[in-house]
Amino acid sequence: MRRFRLFRGKLEGPWWINNGVGAAAIGVVLIATSLLVGPSWGCHIPAIYNFGDSNSDTGSVSAAFRRLPPPYGETFFGKPSGRYSDGRLIIDFIAEKLGLPFLSAYLDSIEPNFRHGANFGASGSTIQQTDAKLFGAGFNPLSLNIQLLQFEQFKDRTKEPFNQAKSSWIKNNLPRPEEFSKALYTLDCGQNDLHFGLVQTTEEQVRASIPNIIDMFAVAVKKLYHEGARTFWIHNTGPIGCLPFFAVWNRPKHFKSDQNGCIKSYNQLAQEFNKQLKDKVFQLRTKLHHAVLIYVDIYTAKYTLISEAEKQGFVSPLGYCCGHLGVAECWQTSIVNGTEVFAASCSDPSKHISWDGAHYTEAANKWVANHIVDGSLSDPPIPLRKSCHSSP
Repeated sequence: MRRFRLFRGKLEGPWWINNGVGAAAIGVVLIATSLLVGPSWGCHIPAIYNFGDSNSDTGSVSAAFRRLPPPYGETFFGKPSGRYSDGRLIIDFIAEKLGLPFLSAYLDSIEPNFRHGANFGASGSTIQQTDAKLFGAGFNPLSLNIQLLQFEQFKDRTKEPFNQAKSSWIKNNLPRPEEFSKALYTLDCGQNDLHFGLVQTTEEQVRASIPNIIDMFAVAVKKLYHEGARTFWIHNTGPIGCLPFFAVWNRPKHFKSDQNGCIKSYNQLAQEFNKQLKDKVFQLRTKLHHAVLIYVDIYTAKYTLISEAEKQGFVSPLGYCCGHLGVAECWQTSIVNGTEVFAASCSDPSKHISWDGAHYTEAANKWVANHIVDGSLSDPPIPLRKSCHSSP
């Protein structure tokens, strides 16, 4: 496998393969649903299909390229679980909220169970298709369009064995074909696209690239719609200027910080992305007549947590638990001025918002998840459990 420099880092391989120098991008969650059983009862949701990046990758990159080492996964799983965190991700808490098991990664060949869905999310992925520049900068070739192709193949290939299966084991490990058409799609894309632009181009160029990225995002939604998806739960992108990767390690020479120490102009780019994303969702509503598109304000949830870090029981909003940014990545060893430096994890990850400078801790993911599932940050304000939609 090809190895190359990560931005200004050492020769170690792509950041989405290594331990922690990644920014979260977007995830698309397809939640297969059944009919609404009553106006106040909510939904019975039998499966989830997720598309995204390290915010929702439950093992794709770890299975396909290199397994994440300890202490990733230590808080909840007690071992590496393929997640870029010390424990559970937002997608895991969404599954728990719906009474479903955690999603198996589509690329994981070791004892997967797809009865309740599959996870196509891959750390380091972008909305835009990966070209030589993106790949050379360390971003994942499994971009959103590739994940959609994987889903289409998965959908087509599981129908025949399910319908012909005589073994209950097979049917208990594969999705039911009729559930694909009763789906909620949650999309959380774009942060890696912004990340790439910020480290490789100028802020002006990043701003100019947003309309094209949003258009590609809309194409993905339309493809899923033509595959039978009808209900979409769409996350906007988070405050990228508050990631320690940028705010602590890769700060631009001349920048203005906000009251939390975040890079103000970077967050403004994220807000511009979100504005255009929301406008595009509105446009899609007028074209996809049988779809329900729910826009979820992840940015506000995450920025509120960062702003209220101490009030919510966390330490400094720009602190992180594992690694020494600029010196050694989480659980890696580096030589600094002739001295070996080992980047261990902190003693209590639950006190930190950031796990490794680029990804959130389980505690932070749980806080954010609890503040979005009730629908208070959604447009329209529909709770997760009532997000199902009856197909015509």
